[in-house]
Amino acid sequence: MSSHADRLRLLREELARRRLDGFVVPLTDEHLSEYVGAYAQRLLWLTGFEGSAGAAVVLPEEAAIFVDGRYTLQVRDQVSADTWSYQSVPETSVAKWLRDHARPGARIGYDPWLHTKANVEAARGALAANGAEMVAVESNPVDAVWADRPEPSTARLVVQPDALAGRSSALKRQDIADALAAKDTDAVVLCALDSIAWAFNVRGRDVAHTPVALAYALVRANATAELFVDPAKVDETVLAHLGNAVAVRPREAFAASLDALSGQRVSVDPDRAVAAIFERLESAGAKIVERRDPVVLPKAIKNEAEIAGIVAAHLRDGAAVTRFLHWVDTVAAAVGGETELSAAARLEAFRAETGALRDLSFDTISGSGPNGAVVHYRVTEKTVRPIEAGTLYLVDSGAQYEDGTTDITRTIAIGEPTAEMRDRFTRVLKGHIALATALFPAGTRGGQLDTLARQHLWAAGLDYAHGTGHGVGHYLSVHEGPQRIAALSGGQAGGDEPLRAGMILSNEPGYYKAGHWGIRVENLIRVAERAVAGAEKPVLGFETLTLAPIDRRLIDLALLTPAERDWIDAYHARVLAEIGPLVPADVADWLGRAAAPL
Repeated sequence: MSSHADRLRLLREELARRRLDGFVVPLTDEHLSEYVGAYAQRLLWLTGFEGSAGAAVVLPEEAAIFVDGRYTLQVRDQVSADTWSYQSVPETSVAKWLRDHARPGARIGYDPWLHTKANVEAARGALAANGAEMVAVESNPVDAVWADRPEPSTARLVVQPDALAGRSSALKRQDIADALAAKDTDAVVLCALDSIAWAFNVRGRDVAHTPVALAYALVRANATAELFVDPAKVDETVLAHLGNAVAVRPREAFAASLDALSGQRVSVDPDRAVAAIFERLESAGAKIVERRDPVVLPKAIKNEAEIAGIVAAHLRDGAAVTRFLHWVDTVAAAVGGETELSAAARLEAFRAETGALRDLSFDTISGSGPNGAVVHYRVTEKTVRPIEAGTLYLVDSGAQYEDGTTDITRTIAIGEPTAEMRDRFTRVLKGHIALATALFPAGTRGGQLDTLARQHLWAAGLDYAHGTGHGVGHYLSVHEGPQRIAALSGGQAGGDEPLRAGMILSNEPGYYKAGHWGIRVENLIRVAERAVAGAEKPVLGFETLTLAPIDRRLIDLALLTPAERDWIDAYHARVLAEIGPLVPADVADWLGRAAAPL
């Protein structure tokens, strides 16, 4: 296998052959997905970086990799400083860096199927001052030098039953068509894989941990649609499910199909469609209407059937996680000999024993001691640490079940925790409780709630470099928009979407002492209407979905208010009542102690 330095050299040689002075390598695919199939892992292949967000720029004499605060430690562990410089987002950006580092007159290549129009325009504007330019490539130069690049998945689509989806695909497409007609628009281009999966009530296995299929779609104002997907992936059951109003065409035919939209008003989401789609539509003479993907909001606002499935999934998952926490306490901590890898495998085994597990919802973050301080740590044979006394063990994990997607983090004391560990954990927990119990008027943005989770850390001069909450799909992506609980500006911005009843989010404040240990407490929560006496406008709050005990040994009771103690006791009473009957007797006995009142 070639080294990453060799791969960088090969890419530079390929760029020179193409008369390019640089190239931008984002971590995404043709659908702007966060999680991508193995065939699209160009950044990983080139640099060794295993995170889920980032980009790189390669110039003839220098190369830079761009990551946000979640990956500050990880990128330094995985990417060689001998060949790459580390760039922190948002303090800088690809466009700003190119402005300062590309030579005058440089030709910087980019793959128009991997960038938004806005990103391309930003880079063009930044380079214009010194006469440099962005050049769209017809084929990706990374692919040209990636000798053993995997082929895209050939896994077949499966039908998501209407009973779980809560609404038929025909009705969903009619809703889209009605929205198009109301805006005098002829068609909409759907590019986001989870939007297509949701709109057509299908799922796939083309991306690890996210049950989607590689596809594009066109939905028209008459509710007919074209689904562009490898026909070999569609069997008779799926064809019957889709019905006569949906034409299945090869995925490779998608780009050419845009030419047929000449003269039509076509809705395209600039945040979810790549630059190449805009360029093709413009060349065809279509009238582009830039508007948000019409699936995004209804997908985020879960219906009654989806909520019922999500609740059932969390009971099933809570029982599996509780069995795992019992195992950590009675085997990994008490007996020893276990590692981050063996613990992650044991947790997956407990989930598999439910008989309902379809996949994990992401690679388990199993971090012992200093590895727990790496926010998105991914354990490998090279990095694995034992689970040993005197440390904290952070495990962030999730599952994909046909009726719901889960995501939970627990931090566990291995041995007697220090006073500092208990102080930091309790401050994180207090922030978690503040968010879980918040009441707020309809129309409130996630960014307006973010400080609730940080306030007790801030009071001690502490913070964490990630958002507080992300949206979660229904047997779809564990990271779903548009809802988010994060700052309204700055490095973890993105919390500007009004929260609506039915949205699912995570509640996950944390604290990370680099080189020592990490802390995070995460439950999933549902936005729900709240009855407040005398309220003059609709009020919303959160219902906690995740059920598994929180380590009482890490709680400093002196830092809690009576209301916070009551919340913890009530939460644990609910865990005991709802999860206790679902676990074996020895686990139930342990749970009775782990979830006892403070």
